[in-house]
Amino acid sequence: MVAVICSLAIAMLHQSNVIQAEDPNSVARAAEVLGNGGVVAIPTETVYGLAAAVDNPASLNKVFSVKGRPTTHPLISHLSSIEQLHGWANEVSSDAELVARSCWPGPLSILLNKSERLPYLVTGNRETAVFRIPAHQFARHLIDALQVPLAAPSANRFGRVSPTTAQHVLDDLGSDVDLIIDGGSCTIGVESTIVDFTCNPPQLLRPGGIPREDIELILGKSLVGQRGESRASGMLQSHYSPACQVIIANDLAHAEKLLAQQQSMGNRARIVQFSDDLPIYASTLYSQMRQADFEGFHSLVAIRPPETGLGQAILDRLLKASAPRF
Repeated sequence: MVAVICSLAIAMLHQSNVIQAEDPNSVARAAEVLGNGGVVAIPTETVYGLAAAVDNPASLNKVFSVKGRPTTHPLISHLSSIEQLHGWANEVSSDAELVARSCWPGPLSILLNKSERLPYLVTGNRETAVFRIPAHQFARHLIDALQVPLAAPSANRFGRVSPTTAQHVLDDLGSDVDLIIDGGSCTIGVESTIVDFTCNPPQLLRPGGIPREDIELILGKSLVGQRGESRASGMLQSHYSPACQVIIANDLAHAEKLLAQQQSMGNRARIVQFSDDLPIYASTLYSQMRQADFEGFHSLVAIRPPETGLGQAILDRLLKASAPRF
């Protein structure tokens, strides 16, 4: 059965709007699609993004339309170099510059005041904007080819589970995406950390692929928790939600008890745990959620990770996936 599913998936990829990132024409094809007002799903080290050039209103509007995302929910602008940051953001503080130079390219996003060049459609009509430099080379090569940043939220329907493979994008969005670049599985598997540097001390708006402790070590001071309105991706209470119910357990014994309760009610359920290996837990979490939906499970019992390192990002995703759906 597994072999049949894999064969079907491979066939779908060959017959679809998917090309390999290693294809020598992939950057040129993606740039052409974006120049014509289309959208392109691109690989990053975190999750796959649904990309549009920030200076192309047709592409930007299509991102919101394809995802079903409110236009008031801001997008992250992806750069290829720190030098670009000073052209698209204002008031880059010394703290923001220090952390960016220490963590980029990589899974860190920083919130700054935007420059006049960056359209309000990208920022959700706010004066602030979020920026990062992705580690995946394809994304940076495409940004270089366009010579403008790429606005790229996760390549899935709004509020649902983020994609970590090209097949996930195809499953969610199909032909609504003009081109999907297959760069393999995402190595980190959860979204970037977002830090707000428009305030002092800086605020951690979303835990992610760069642990809070690492950023605090670079800065030599503590970050404070999120305060104020939602102003960046992933700040909504309910997000990253599979169709199945997500239940959080404190430990394995608690998970087995919850599993038995679900099964006693006639619900198909399974346990997901890699709490002793946080990188594996993070990189497989979304795939396991998607697999549970694909196999028709009613519930997924996830063991709470330790709240250190990547465990903070994993727990954040589990809490939002288990919250009441909007």
